[in-house]
Amino acid sequence: MFKTEVYTKRREELHKKLKKGIGLFISNSEAPMNYPDNTYHYRQDSDFLYFFGIDLPGFTGLMDFDSGKDRIFANDYEMDDIIWMGPQPKVKELALKSGITDTAPLAKLEEVVNDAISKKRKIHFLPPYRGETKMALGRLLKENPCQMISIASVDLIKAVISMRSIKEKVEIDEIEKAVEVAYEMHVTAMKMCKQGVKEQDIFGVIEGIALAKGGGPAFPIILSINGQTLHNHSHDNILSKGKMMVTDAGAETNLHYASDITRTTPVGGKFNEKQQNIYEIVLKSNTEAIKATKPGMSNRDLHFMACKILASGLKDLGLMKGDVDEAVEIGAHTLFIPHGLGHMMGLDVHDMEALGENFVGYNDEVKRSDQFGTAYLRFALPYKPGHVFTVEPGCYFIPELIDKWKGEGKFKDFINYSKLDAYMSIGGIRIEDNVLITDKGHKLLGKPIPKTVKEVESVCS
Repeated sequence: MFKTEVYTKRREELHKKLKKGIGLFISNSEAPMNYPDNTYHYRQDSDFLYFFGIDLPGFTGLMDFDSGKDRIFANDYEMDDIIWMGPQPKVKELALKSGITDTAPLAKLEEVVNDAISKKRKIHFLPPYRGETKMALGRLLKENPCQMISIASVDLIKAVISMRSIKEKVEIDEIEKAVEVAYEMHVTAMKMCKQGVKEQDIFGVIEGIALAKGGGPAFPIILSINGQTLHNHSHDNILSKGKMMVTDAGAETNLHYASDITRTTPVGGKFNEKQQNIYEIVLKSNTEAIKATKPGMSNRDLHFMACKILASGLKDLGLMKGDVDEAVEIGAHTLFIPHGLGHMMGLDVHDMEALGENFVGYNDEVKRSDQFGTAYLRFALPYKPGHVFTVEPGCYFIPELIDKWKGEGKFKDFINYSKLDAYMSIGGIRIEDNVLITDKGHKLLGKPIPKTVKEVESVCS
């Protein structure tokens, strides 16, 4: 946990934003893998962590926005638990670390909620993403658990997003720790990227680094020579000459803050001409976008800037043609980059996505595009100091998408379909870094991870 005052100040700030009703924050429960006692690695709910800091199941935090008081509901561990788990802290001890003196058994929670319902007080809760939490809320509120997402408190969602979006120094320090772990993961993957090596061997080693140095991977590691599949979680391939290995991997710290880095390495550690040509275009999109990152610049504008750099480079290679600005405006470039430039980061690798992407990245004035590719842009608003973002342009040669568009004659005035065959073996290339928005510009977080052609080849050698 952070120091007690971190959680106290956060709750005080939330009390200022919401003046009426009560707020319920339910911790995640254990999730069984294949039978009740064999559970997945425990991961606490990020919003519960943010406001209460307690990293255990079986807790509910209640904030009374009328009185300004906070309360923890949980049960102390019993002897049967201690026999298997060893000595455990008391609920009151944990609550005090969170800055809360008022605790009660879980059985008391239903009585308190029933009293609020009888008095027609507003009950605020965030949209649940786990079935167990939906069931718990449904039971407490006497509502259909399937409706919990639709009746979640929009006021609470917006208040929490406004707070979690701006990272405190302690949070930035944690994210930098996570990037330091990612550095070791990615450099190790580059060194192992040799012909004849199985993807699973590299995957296992770098996942082990994340587990040894922190709280494990921040998300399921993407590591594949088939990088044209954006979220490729298969690790069955044997690395072969002429292929590019995309490694999209990050770590969580023990306090659950995430890093998210992508590097692309030529198998054998030496770029051929075509690989280098595409790689340099993606690298320029990455570095120029980072240079332009500052308060007031919108993530949408930065996205299109990076896309124009990509389209211009592909035009120079003869893969695209025509006016670059027009090509990007109508979406011809999305054949090669069918995703957004990046996303917000923090306690979640896609920070606060459970609260609703449109609440996080859009508002009444800035609406999500319905254009293919651009619709996947997770955040379109202007940057503010304290935001932490990924910048991750890519270039992909997706056979099924290319065949579909070619058969339809789509954007034939902007895409040279006849020249794409020569580049299909590349699969995909993505380069991703984590950036903090500062008062005057930006800061690249963590120790710089090799990404120029010279740097990558040097590490691999």
